[in-house]
Amino acid sequence: MKTQGKRFRAAATKVDQTREYPVSEAAKLLKDSAFAKFNETVDVVVRLGVDPRHADQIVRGTVALPHGTGKSVRVLVVTQGEKVKDAELAGADFVGMEYIAKIKEGWLDCDVIVATPDVMGQLGQLGRVLGPRGLMPNPKAGTVTMDVTKAVKEIKAGKIEYRVDKTGNVHAPVGKVKFSAEQIADNLVAFLEAIARAKPSSAKGTYLKGATVSSTMGPGIKLDLAGYR
Repeated sequence: MKTQGKRFRAAATKVDQTREYPVSEAAKLLKDSAFAKFNETVDVVVRLGVDPRHADQIVRGTVALPHGTGKSVRVLVVTQGEKVKDAELAGADFVGMEYIAKIKEGWLDCDVIVATPDVMGQLGQLGRVLGPRGLMPNPKAGTVTMDVTKAVKEIKAGKIEYRVDKTGNVHAPVGKVKFSAEQIADNLVAFLEAIARAKPSSAKGTYLKGATVSSTMGPGIKLDLAGYR
């Protein structure tokens, strides 16, 4: 049986696992209980009362975090014609049709792929490669669009995609430990509000069943969801 380290156990004593914390208090507690020597990611997981086996209960969407994720996101835009220049001016890291061939050869040095609708026929052939990695562009996520300028700028500014997994949970990074408690709280609120708005009409019973926020190495902190239900 694996035992937790001394620093984790010390951090865990600061968190009352029998209570749910308001977002602002949880953000402060998260910073206080973080102990790693690197700038840990702040992760949130929300347990939903949906059955992802049914298409009409799949919770999926995007949310623009007010303070971003704290991570530098590498964006590839697969497009042609005048949209190439638009993507470059918007700050895309990689642009062009030649990346389709590069991906076929094993290149995957990007975090998000944006594509214009006219190239999806070619890019769609890479579904087996891009799909499992969460890189396939999708209209619902705003990554299949003619407005590549807007898409790239939003992603660079902190727009993230979320999707419920097969167990009914939604996971997302919402910042870094070195953010201020106020910034972490703002990002958490934006994410929770987005999840609440995404409730499927077919979902029955309690939709938001629970949520926990934690740093990469730190203990989980349960969130009070009363204001989001």
